Amino acid sequence: MKFLKLAVVFVVIASIGGGLWLYWQYSALHPSTQDAYVKGNIVTMAAQVPGRVVAVKVAENQHVSAGDVLVEIDPAIYENAVASARSQVQSASEAEGAFASQVDAAGAALVSARASLEAATNQLTRTQTLAGRGDVSSAVLDAARATQAQARAGVDAAQAQLSQARAAMVANRQTLASAKAQLGTAETNLKHTKIFAPSDGWVSNLSLRAGAIVPAYQPLFSIVEDRGWWVDANFKETDLGRIKEGQPASVTVDMLPGVTLKGKVQSLGAGSGATFALLPPQNASGNWVKVTQRFPVRIALEPSTDPLRAGASATVTVDTTAPASAGQ
Repeated sequence: MKFLKLAVVFVVIASIGGGLWLYWQYSALHPSTQDAYVKGNIVTMAAQVPGRVVAVKVAENQHVSAGDVLVEIDPAIYENAVASARSQVQSASEAEGAFASQVDAAGAALVSARASLEAATNQLTRTQTLAGRGDVSSAVLDAARATQAQARAGVDAAQAQLSQARAAMVANRQTLASAKAQLGTAETNLKHTKIFAPSDGWVSNLSLRAGAIVPAYQPLFSIVEDRGWWVDANFKETDLGRIKEGQPASVTVDMLPGVTLKGKVQSLGAGSGATFALLPPQNASGNWVKVTQRFPVRIALEPSTDPLRAGASATVTVDTTAPASAGQ
């Protein structure tokens, strides 16, 4: 009987020891941490133009779809800016034809002046020949020279007028380009009087009300996207040697009891949490105590219909025995 009791005790001790050994082996090959939190993409919403809010189309924690109108800003001054810019574009466009006509007329006048100069020059040449033979008087020669000088002055005046007309046309084109740019800016500002949802998600941290005056690019509220979830799990540095990118991971979230989510190791942090802390620990002191550090490991979650929330506590277990998936 005594031998039987000893045998039972031995079996129990051996079973406990074997169980502890198996648990140690499993824990070594399947590192786990409860220091993990669900994360998601959070988009900060802000107005791109200042103004008075005339309508808030959403409420706190409301689910919205990409393209939904969230907030409307009073568009009156921006509509006036668009109307003014369109008027300037129209005026410059209509003036384009008039300036083109002036350039054409100045070009024709220059052609005529050059023809007159050529005729006067030819006439002066003939007159000089005749004067050399004594067939015409010096008065006729002087008159021919005066005519040629007058024709040359006409060419110079026509060239100046053409240059002036071309410069005016170029200036008008620049005015037209500037007016079109101002119109584009005014139309863009008018579109920005409506704030649209950039993606599907939930409205969060909303306190904005109609009648409020908002400046440009000041955060108003946020949208937590409803897809692309991940978990930031902080593993002990002694576990990192076995964790590789692409290894499968199982995730349980405290707010979803009985639900196990699947994911994969996406990346391993290059620095410990203490490295990026606001007040890093000062280890160069006489009271130094070695503490196992933790490093963030990002776990990309597979798409799921479970209602996740950013910041939820989670437990992550990585299967280091499985091969890493390709493409990570």
